[in-house]
Amino acid sequence: MASTRIGRRPVATYILLIVMMVLFLFPVLYLFIGSFEPPSLTLGGLRGIIPTSVTFENYVGLNQQFSNPQFTGSLRGFYTVSGIVSLSVVVGSLLVNSLAGYSLSRLRYRGRRGLLLGVIVLVIIPFESIAVPLYYMLQGLRNTIEVQIIPFIGSAFSIYLFYTFFLALPVQLEEAARIDGAGPWRTFFQIILPNAKPAFASVAILTFIQAWSSYLWPLMTTSQPNVYPLPIAIGNLVKQQSIPNFGQMFAFGVILVVPMAIFFIIFQRWFIRSVASLAVKG
Repeated sequence: MASTRIGRRPVATYILLIVMMVLFLFPVLYLFIGSFEPPSLTLGGLRGIIPTSVTFENYVGLNQQFSNPQFTGSLRGFYTVSGIVSLSVVVGSLLVNSLAGYSLSRLRYRGRRGLLLGVIVLVIIPFESIAVPLYYMLQGLRNTIEVQIIPFIGSAFSIYLFYTFFLALPVQLEEAARIDGAGPWRTFFQIILPNAKPAFASVAILTFIQAWSSYLWPLMTTSQPNVYPLPIAIGNLVKQQSIPNFGQMFAFGVILVVPMAIFFIIFQRWFIRSVASLAVKG
């Protein structure tokens, strides 16, 4: 009887995981399939998951829509802005937050515990609550790419993630580096950084997704098409259509999702390691 129960557990677990996977993947699959269906069939409900006809009409129409002189901005320009902003935020976040997390986990100085408490408090504060004060602080940078980058380089959540990961690294690594004559900077970049790839991958993925899909802050700080990111562009696309074309919206959604999926695939190996290590520690 005991062996039967043990044998049934993995089966039940796999069934539960498959059900959850279907629930999470269904909207993405519906978006992808709907982008290749005629606009009249895009909103077909659950039946839309089974395509009855395949067409590139939505993508062709979307390209024509952006090529229209009445439409302010170009798809290439929106992609360029989103790419510059997202990659800049990722690089800056990895550098700044990793150094902050390392200092909180390894260095001993006055006020360290207060700073750590401040980081933990900031983790629970939503960005929407500070968006208006931040808007007036950076009012001089409106309609620039910099205003979309600067507020998101420092992240309390990323600092805390690095902090917890660095705490788990053996102190002996740094002690051996000091014996060999390595200073703090050399120890961090040559010893700590190569052993912290899972943490860097996790922060990179989460930061890129947040920066790439940011909507509220660009909406508040930009009013010129040459600095619009992709999420703002789809809003303008809807505004300029007298009758919403959901097929083109689905196609635009696919264009918006693909870079995030590619970025995740690139770093997924280290991201999975990070999740697995947190599960083992828990």
